[in-house]
Amino acid sequence: MSTRMASQHKWIYVGAIVLLVAMAVIGLLTFTQQHANNESFRKADELISKLQANGYPTPDREQVARTLGTDGGAVCEDPASSLKTGLQRVQMSNGAAGPGQRPVIVAARTVQAEALILSVYCPDQLDDYQEKIEDIKTDDTVRN
Repeated sequence: MSTRMASQHKWIYVGAIVLLVAMAVIGLLTFTQQHANNESFRKADELISKLQANGYPTPDREQVARTLGTDGGAVCEDPASSLKTGLQRVQMSNGAAGPGQRPVIVAARTVQAEALILSVYCPDQLDDYQEKIEDIKTDDTVRN
C-alpha cells in the first residue's frame, strides 16, 4: 500500500526537485551578478582615485561602474586600432566641418585620461595606446 501511495504523490516529489533546482540556479546567478557588481565598483573606485590624483574631475561612482563594468566596455575594445585612432584625431579638431576642419594642439590631459582608464581596466593594452598617442602634438592649452 505504501508503493501505491508514493506513486500517487509522485508529482509532489517531481515538483519539489524542480523547485530545488530552480532555486539553486537563481542563487548561482545572483551570486555571480553580485560578484560582478563588487568588482565593477572596486575598479570604479580605483579609476576615480587615479583621476583625483591627476587633477581630473571625478564622475559618479555608480555611473563609472555601470558604464565600464568589469572589463572597460567599449574603451578596452582595441583602443589602439586605426579606426579608434582616426576617430580620436577627428575629435581633436577645431570643430568645423568639411574643408574648414583642421587639427589643433590639444591639452596633454585630454589624451592621458584614456590612458588612466586603460591602466585600470585593460593594462595589457596600455602600451599600444601610448605608442599611438606619442605623435599627437600636445601642450598646456587649457587653463585651470
